[in-house]
Amino acid sequence: MKHISKAAISEMEKIERLNLINSCTGYKSANLIATKSVEGIANVAIFSSITHLGSNPAMIGFIVRPNTVPRDTYKNIKETGFFTVNHITQKIIADAHHTSANYDSDISEFNKTDFEAEYKNDLEIPFVKDSPVQLYCKYLNEYRIKENDTIHIIATIEHLFFDENMQHKDGWLQLDKANVVAINGLDGYCLPKLIDRFQYARPNIETKSFL
Repeated sequence: MKHISKAAISEMEKIERLNLINSCTGYKSANLIATKSVEGIANVAIFSSITHLGSNPAMIGFIVRPNTVPRDTYKNIKETGFFTVNHITQKIIADAHHTSANYDSDISEFNKTDFEAEYKNDLEIPFVKDSPVQLYCKYLNEYRIKENDTIHIIATIEHLFFDENMQHKDGWLQLDKANVVAINGLDGYCLPKLIDRFQYARPNIETKSFL
């Protein structure tokens, strides 16, 4: 196997280092976070760092990069307290990737892509229409990671919407039924396929498949 030391990584050309380190940790979630400014401008941006933090209460977290440049998503969440998380499917990956472009704060990415803002149940923050899994989230807290000046946002899931044909009787959502994608590195989009699903693992008992 090829070996690269910490010292060699630090000496790499920037783009090569970004691509290597962002891909070596494995597949990541692919989500669109939608927000709305106090001026009423909807924003949508792609994130690959959203993670499950707990189910009771239902909480998620994600990472915001350092605020050395304007971060509309972070600013809007801090000002309004709410945001939506929308899963990305195979057919919308080009538009999803385009939301990473650096538009001015007064320009909505909804107007620069084919995405349509969708409002549900009198909720003030838009969802991305036709996304098969949509979460309406409330900002709880944030923790600054001093080692690289990033911010870990903590939020609760206030509302959850999803296509019913994805759900099994035990509550589990089978994401590949909706062609939900994952991200490999910074710019690689992959289509995961369910291989197997296993029962709860217990000591000295054979692990059995659900399928």
